[in-house]
Amino acid sequence: MTHLQDDQDAQDSQDTPAPQHAPDTPDAPDTPPPGCPAHSARLYGPDFRRRPDETYQRIRQDSGPVAPVLLEGDIDAWFVLGYRETRQVLSDTETFGRDPRRWNGWDDVPPDWPLMPWVAYSPMMTFTEGEEHQRRATAAGEALATIDPFVLRGHCERFADQLIDKFAASGRADLVYDYIYSVPTLATAELFGLSEDESGLEALAAGLTMSFLSNEEAIAGQRRVATYVTELVRAKREAPGPDLTSQFILNTPDLTEEQHTADVMVLMAAALPLTSYWIGNTLRLMLTDERFAMTLSGNRRSIGEAMNEVLWADSPLQNLIGRYATRDTDLGGRRIHAGDLVVLGLAAANADPLLWPDTPVGHAGNHSHVAFSGGDYGCPAGGPETARIIAETAIEVLLDRVPDLTLAVAPDELRWVDSFWYRCLESLPVTFSPAPVTAG
Repeated sequence: MTHLQDDQDAQDSQDTPAPQHAPDTPDAPDTPPPGCPAHSARLYGPDFRRRPDETYQRIRQDSGPVAPVLLEGDIDAWFVLGYRETRQVLSDTETFGRDPRRWNGWDDVPPDWPLMPWVAYSPMMTFTEGEEHQRRATAAGEALATIDPFVLRGHCERFADQLIDKFAASGRADLVYDYIYSVPTLATAELFGLSEDESGLEALAAGLTMSFLSNEEAIAGQRRVATYVTELVRAKREAPGPDLTSQFILNTPDLTEEQHTADVMVLMAAALPLTSYWIGNTLRLMLTDERFAMTLSGNRRSIGEAMNEVLWADSPLQNLIGRYATRDTDLGGRRIHAGDLVVLGLAAANADPLLWPDTPVGHAGNHSHVAFSGGDYGCPAGGPETARIIAETAIEVLLDRVPDLTLAVAPDELRWVDSFWYRCLESLPVTFSPAPVTAG
């Protein structure tokens, strides 16, 4: 299974022109096969986890916009780093399909492969193609359209205040554990009609987080989430309520319980981990970059600018598996064979130097990034805006309540979660002047 992604292509095409790579050769030669250690960089390990941007830069210098790489367990794939090439793959669904059963490398994949939970085929909308995919994605968008943004913001403000009250008087907190995950978790419960049982929500959030790790916990984490969501879907199919889960089920009465469960898991994966990491990476930026730190307690426009900067330069969603070539084709000067796995390096594409020939221009006001992917498999309308409301509200309320936040460790002491998919912090310790709790 995989994530939902942002559908901003129409806007993107107006913001930034595609970078001008040298034209592909008419007959791209066969290149060394992915997986050959002499020609493939590894997208895993401590160095990759600590500084993925340096790994991407080295791959680009050595191999260009499309490169052979090794995934966890030395599984071979093609890695797309070029912005133009990424857009090409996202838009050409006839050549680069979404059904993982096409992959010609399954014989080399062990059953306990850490990336298995969101790659192995399952009956979810993001693995469907053609009219079936369009129908289910449209139904998800129609369900998201029922969310009232003002009501959602009000809920998030209340959740944020309640959480801050728990640590405000102490003058210190670990924002990852005390806040960054919790606001989106409570918002997800409100949106999807979940019970507000604290232990159940913590288990859901933990399971989703684990499912995107690059270790042995991933499969167990996804199974835990599937059990939880199956019970939710079963209850909502029997007794619908005023929530996103019920609305999606009502929009797709012909789907089975298993299909409903898989699709709701996709929606939750976008609502929880992705939004949490957007909050965390934005707060880290504002606490460590003087361009934003100077306005922490004042100019609220800096929050939106920091959030957009993160989507360009420190994207929560780094890499996406994947696309599978439906036929032999050429991409970025490489010969891609039918059945080959193509991994989208979203963060690498956003950093394409051909996209940013004049780096001092910066990212302000430019929303043409591919931080949430795009094309036919982009997030249904309303999804990105929902995530933005949750993240922006959480950051605003935190900075209103404790405006003198200070990082409690040196920036280079911060550690990152071991995940191929996401870029997210293990912890974010801060200090601040003790603040009063809110009335009531």
